[in-house]
Amino acid sequence: MTVTVTTGHVSAVVVLPADIDTATAHAAGACLPGGWIATPLPTATSPGPPAVEVRRGPTGVRVEGDTVHVQLDDDAASGDTLAYVTYTALERLRQRRRRTTLHGGALIGPDGGAVLLLGAKGAGKTSTALALAERGWTHAGDDLVVLGEDDQDDTLVVWSGKPVAAIRDPARPLAGKRSHVLRPFAGPEPAALRWVVRLAVHPALDSSSLTTATPFSINERLRLHEALARYISGLPTPLAGAHNTPFGPVWPMDTPALARWRSHLLARLASSRFDYLYAPSPDSAADLLTARWSGR
Repeated sequence: MTVTVTTGHVSAVVVLPADIDTATAHAAGACLPGGWIATPLPTATSPGPPAVEVRRGPTGVRVEGDTVHVQLDDDAASGDTLAYVTYTALERLRQRRRRTTLHGGALIGPDGGAVLLLGAKGAGKTSTALALAERGWTHAGDDLVVLGEDDQDDTLVVWSGKPVAAIRDPARPLAGKRSHVLRPFAGPEPAALRWVVRLAVHPALDSSSLTTATPFSINERLRLHEALARYISGLPTPLAGAHNTPFGPVWPMDTPALARWRSHLLARLASSRFDYLYAPSPDSAADLLTARWSGR
């Protein structure tokens, strides 16, 4: 079955097993940047080599020419793994189009520009984003966003990311996180990147502060290098589903040309407004961001 899959703000021809049920994959698209929609191609269409081909079989990934070939077992091919795997397989095409998936959050400020929130797991990105939304900002993705260069004028831009957040109840720290739909949420059009902030929220801090991150330290360059390359390596997407032992080899999708583009993107981030923000609480972080945004 040959379809057009739209996900992560790119559309591409994808070949799927003929008898596959994509209902679960479509539902999983609610948790992916740009959703996940598969549309059958007209029979008379001659689309050329597909960007991704998914077959049933022993789990594995290989690349031939312009096509990423993925093999999944029956459970993974019929479940939500299909959506996540095809999203990751399309990262190769995404980066060819000067876009990359990034672990981080994004919001749209009052003037329409975007701030990108980076930070380690537990740094306070989601809670700060929720506090910013209470102050009139618009969510543009939690945990996953798409960063790149605009097709028209090469401006650094952010495309909307994952529209839901996983939030833990402070009163039940051992319980699983609950899903929270982010509202208001940005539309599909990219927003110009105005500010990058690496965040650290911790109650032991006495006050909030902003410190420039440029010129980058070696550690910052290494952090960004790993972040920009993470999804093309396939590491966030094990090929086996949740019911099996996770199996996630490094995917052979990268090329020297894409690595050079990511280095170029890192250099552009190094010449952008990029700060470290330290705050004792999400509210104090949001207050400082809001105050500095209007007077930046």
